[in-house]
Amino acid sequence: MLPLSLRQLQVFESVARHLNHSRAAAELFLSQPAVSMQIKQAEQTIGMPLFEQAGKQIFLTEAGRELLHYARSILSLMQEMELVFGEMKGLEHGHLSIAVVSTANYFMPKLLAQFIQAHPKIKVSLSVANRDAVLKQLAENAADLAIMGQPPEGADMVAEPFMQNPLVVIAAPAHPLACISNIQPHQLVNETFLLREQGSGTRGVVERFFSSHTLPLPAHMAMDTNEAIKQSVQAGIGIGIISSHGIELELETQRLKILDVAHFPIVRHWYIVHRREKRASVAAQEFESFLLKEARRVESTISPPPAKKKINGPSR
Repeated sequence: MLPLSLRQLQVFESVARHLNHSRAAAELFLSQPAVSMQIKQAEQTIGMPLFEQAGKQIFLTEAGRELLHYARSILSLMQEMELVFGEMKGLEHGHLSIAVVSTANYFMPKLLAQFIQAHPKIKVSLSVANRDAVLKQLAENAADLAIMGQPPEGADMVAEPFMQNPLVVIAAPAHPLACISNIQPHQLVNETFLLREQGSGTRGVVERFFSSHTLPLPAHMAMDTNEAIKQSVQAGIGIGIISSHGIELELETQRLKILDVAHFPIVRHWYIVHRREKRASVAAQEFESFLLKEARRVESTISPPPAKKKINGPSR
């Protein structure tokens, strides 16, 4: 059997990731017939079909799934080799791909702007998505680093905390609780809470908070974005628990108010996450060092007063 070419592996990996020939062609700047030809040649070399079609959709065959594992490993090693030789030449260049969860996007652009200014030769791309999509980008080697509040489980990822992420209780300024000091947990049980979806880190914090005070979870509405929570709280639908990093503007314009609730803020952390086996490029190492250095300064400008109590657990 003749070996597969690197080009065939690149085309196959792109088609396997998108499960779409047109998207792969656009990503690789190829025509769709060229992509189809590369896949056909790869199948002839392997001696087995790599994709199967059901209606208008394509799926990986068993052979395709096996090849995808090896293709990603080979392409990752090739990328690593290029980075190593680039570093040996003493060049600070290349591309840095960063994926962040949506809440982190409130502060990451400021940090990225500073990093790019200090390292103009490094091309940086930023992807903002939900936690599952960010983890998928890491797993598929589409992102060098990720920023998230709930570190992934498993030994294949490494997560390092770099900045505090305080969670606060928010309400509309006209809410009856907005003018009360030292609100106790039992005073919240009759309120309607606007929470993230089931399974999210912030939702888990809320559930553990009420459970730790032997109180039932109050009436609540689930929302899939922090923006939806902020807008609903402003409209007076209920109160919410959210990262203080995402409400700077609303606090300045007095559209939201942080309630003085006992045991809040609850302090979580933001994490830098990368694949354990992935060799970090110079750009990735520089960015991680930059984040660790700048985190303290950022905290001093956007964090609320120190937490009265810490409750362990992940956040979103």
